[in-house]
Amino acid sequence: NLSTVSEFVFVGLSDAPEIRLLLFVLFLLIYLATMAGNITLLVAISTDSHLHSPMYFLLGNLSLLDLLCPTITVPKMLGALLLEHKKISFSGCLFQHFSLIAVVGTEIFLLAVMAYDRYVAVCHPLRYPSIMNMKLCAQLAVGTWATGLLNSLLHTSLVFTLSFCGPNKIQQYYCDIPPVLALSCSSTHSRELVLLVVAGVLGGSACVLTVVSYIYILLEILARNSPGIWHKAFSTCGSHLTVVCLFYGTTICTYVRPSFTYSPRRDRVVSMLYGMLTPLLNPIIYSLRNKEVKCALKRVISQV
Repeated sequence: NLSTVSEFVFVGLSDAPEIRLLLFVLFLLIYLATMAGNITLLVAISTDSHLHSPMYFLLGNLSLLDLLCPTITVPKMLGALLLEHKKISFSGCLFQHFSLIAVVGTEIFLLAVMAYDRYVAVCHPLRYPSIMNMKLCAQLAVGTWATGLLNSLLHTSLVFTLSFCGPNKIQQYYCDIPPVLALSCSSTHSRELVLLVVAGVLGGSACVLTVVSYIYILLEILARNSPGIWHKAFSTCGSHLTVVCLFYGTTICTYVRPSFTYSPRRDRVVSMLYGMLTPLLNPIIYSLRNKEVKCALKRVISQV
């Protein structure tokens, strides 16, 4: 009597009717603030000539990813909260899953590239214009997007070629790897192992590059030991380091672990951190820590 699942049902946040309207208003405001912040930052980077440099080119890519990440999941969640439209087709779930993993993976690799950019800026300031030229930055950006898409294609093909013939209720507000795997009626151990290895190798490589870059930055600061070097280095790297800690911490907790440790309630909280709050905080962090960005934002707002 088993039949193939043709649609899934979200039972994440919309299963609390007494606070559904409050959650809708709260998440709508967060989503609108995220859109406004990242669009403003993108406009400032593209229109202000002072920000036409490799560092801000990479920051513009980060803002674009922060626009895409909540847009993939939040509108569907808002519809479930307000209209109780909790269903999503199998193909719609597949597309949402592919898009989200592509964006998250691309952001992980992009943060590693941004760490390398900060390393060159601090450790090789005189050679920075020749090393981090716009051609190399464009190639690195294209490489991060391509790697993110290929990584997502592998993850999506491994997850959605499984058999789904039983329960179809996803314990989350979007189609993520752990809750979808939990619904499969076929063995998932071998595919989970492949997913963990791929995520570990790619994510670990990006994380190692980021850590090594900051180790070299720290060693360079200690070697110089000149007045004001700590303040200058923190103003150069502080924003990126804050974003890295926030984003890496939440994504590693979500994806780089076996499925038997999956906890729907805890994972919903963690996924909100990297899916909604991180894209909201990124433009705030960069604008508060960077004088050039603050000046550019003031000019954009005054023009508007």
